[in-house]
Amino acid sequence: MTAREQLTWEAFGDASRDLSRTIVADGFVPDVVVAIARGGLLPAGAIAYGLGAKNCGAINIEFYTGVGTVLDSPVVLPPALDLGALAGRRVLLVDDVADSGRTLDLAVRLLEERGADVRSAVIYTKPTTIIEPDYWWKATDLWIDFPWSWQGSVIEQDAGTVGAG
Repeated sequence: MTAREQLTWEAFGDASRDLSRTIVADGFVPDVVVAIARGGLLPAGAIAYGLGAKNCGAINIEFYTGVGTVLDSPVVLPPALDLGALAGRRVLLVDDVADSGRTLDLAVRLLEERGADVRSAVIYTKPTTIIEPDYWWKATDLWIDFPWSWQGSVIEQDAGTVGAG
């Protein structure tokens, strides 16, 4: 079995608060917190609470299809975020991990092309990422078991095909 990084719910709480403090200390006050769905949904919500930010949204991007399996390139999925509404706004873009960085890079480019002032935050960053997030909690080169996804879906569990992603 390959070594894995295990994020517990308690460590997730610590990571979210630590990232929130780092962002505040940097002087960045976002107008909007945008999650990269699905992995960034929980971190974005927790960080939004930590920052006292109430304006939140999500951009749906699929890249990983399973443990170590990806599409040829990231794909934006519906429903679409109203990117035009973010022009001129300070946006904190949040994901769980910058692994290859291709998903984060696509989302940053989409937001910047619409005139948003974008900063990115992730719980984990990896040495393989093509884009360095502005904020991260921890660097690792291991596969990460997140508390919300490491068991796979209940559909996979009931079918006997547990996956992570």
